[in-house]
Amino acid sequence: MTLQRIESNPRMSAAVVHADLVFLAGQVPDDRGLGAAGQTREVLAKIDRLLAAAGSSREHLLSAQIWLKDIDADFAAMNEIWIDWLPAGCAPARATVQARLASPEVLVEIMVIAARA
Repeated sequence: MTLQRIESNPRMSAAVVHADLVFLAGQVPDDRGLGAAGQTREVLAKIDRLLAAAGSSREHLLSAQIWLKDIDADFAAMNEIWIDWLPAGCAPARATVQARLASPEVLVEIMVIAARA
């Protein structure tokens, strides 16, 4: 069994590739002063970069898990950015929930699984 670990440290890997599957860790924004739309854009850019490093892309998403600090306040803004980012016909299986995130300034965290291109 061959595993490729991307951006690994002793605690976690940003992505792990096994066979034709790419598993991304939950991605959070670096600029935590942004609103939900800005944080979502930043997180999706990180996802694009990690998927490319693993030999995949957003067109190959299989599953997405999205956590929002405040689903009532931030769902619409996050979802608008998500829909614009996602190619037509490429919607993954998805769950979106409200959760207490690792930092109070983080409004959005997204984790995806994709097939390799």
